[in-house]
Amino acid sequence: MAAHNSVHAGHPEGFKHQFEDMEQQREADSLGMWIFLSTEIMFFGGLFGSYIIYRTLYPAAFEIGSHLLEVKFGAINTAVLICSSLTMVMAIRSAQVGKRLAQVNYLLFTMFLGAVFIFIKLYFEWRHDYLEHLAPGLGFIVRPEWGTAGQHVPMFFCFYFFMTGLHALHMIVGIGILTVLTIMAKRGRFGPEYHQPLEISGLYWHFVDIIWIFLFPLLYLIGGRY
Repeated sequence: MAAHNSVHAGHPEGFKHQFEDMEQQREADSLGMWIFLSTEIMFFGGLFGSYIIYRTLYPAAFEIGSHLLEVKFGAINTAVLICSSLTMVMAIRSAQVGKRLAQVNYLLFTMFLGAVFIFIKLYFEWRHDYLEHLAPGLGFIVRPEWGTAGQHVPMFFCFYFFMTGLHALHMIVGIGILTVLTIMAKRGRFGPEYHQPLEISGLYWHFVDIIWIFLFPLLYLIGGRY
């Protein structure tokens, strides 16, 4: 036992005894997160595939549905998420150079931007869609001016609410993770020698942002807008 302890003597806080060194631990952490993200890619890939199939089958209905969305809010949220990815990177960099206050502030700002995204999505978009009777199953009204394509417009909104709702759920989970990381950062748990939790959580946050980068054009930018 003494020999085993001596092997790992001098390692920084956060080092796990089952690894030989911090580099091996960092690689294992990253591999675990990439495996998890691969399952997420398959999950969202199935949704994107289904969406593309039905969009191909009913292009007119999906174009009508897309034009009923507020593209300005989608664009604002895209900018918000891009900025949040930047602040997440800055939080990790701050930990790498040993700036505790900076990493805490960047984490807080990242969470704030995530909360702004969710607020815009729920209050300005989903609330508006509900009041305009565009929520399937909750009094959706097919308008006469949509013509024969109108009967398939609810299908577009089913995809819209499910895909953006699932994305928002991932954002909420991400904010929860960042909350824990912020508390740990304030306690000085992360520094130049140990910041893997920030790095692998950053991978998750960037993944969620990338999903939105695909959702925005697929849902909001169908056909021309006049």
